[in-house]
Amino acid sequence: MALLIFFTATGALNERFIAGMSWEEVCNARLLGAVLMVPVARPYGLWRDWMMKRAGEATMSQLFWDSLSLMTFQVPIYAAIIAISGAKGGGLLSGVLGAAVMMLVLGRPYGAFLNTVRRLFGLPKGGSKPMSLNTETGSP
Repeated sequence: MALLIFFTATGALNERFIAGMSWEEVCNARLLGAVLMVPVARPYGLWRDWMMKRAGEATMSQLFWDSLSLMTFQVPIYAAIIAISGAKGGGLLSGVLGAAVMMLVLGRPYGAFLNTVRRLFGLPKGGSKPMSLNTETGSP
């Protein structure tokens, strides 16, 4: 849920204003992205948690590892999404480079958002269990 909400908005901005895609192509990319985000959200959460084990307590360390984990996992997926949705040549390159910069900048804000969503659902910060309804978290 966190991945879908956060990156639907930021992806659309990159596709329209950086990659130069038409609104129809942006819509196609966001629909395809939504379909792909659902199955990759949990693997990304695990990837991020694994990467964040390397981070120290310092803010810069947290920023670096959060951003690196987001960029290394999501940029290849994003490149495929916008290519399938119609980005070509320079637009595809601009979109991928824009996404890479965006992932570096948004890595820590998304990590904080992810932890907030986990907390709202009664899940531990480190993502040690998937977001599912069960009696252990007190959810119905």
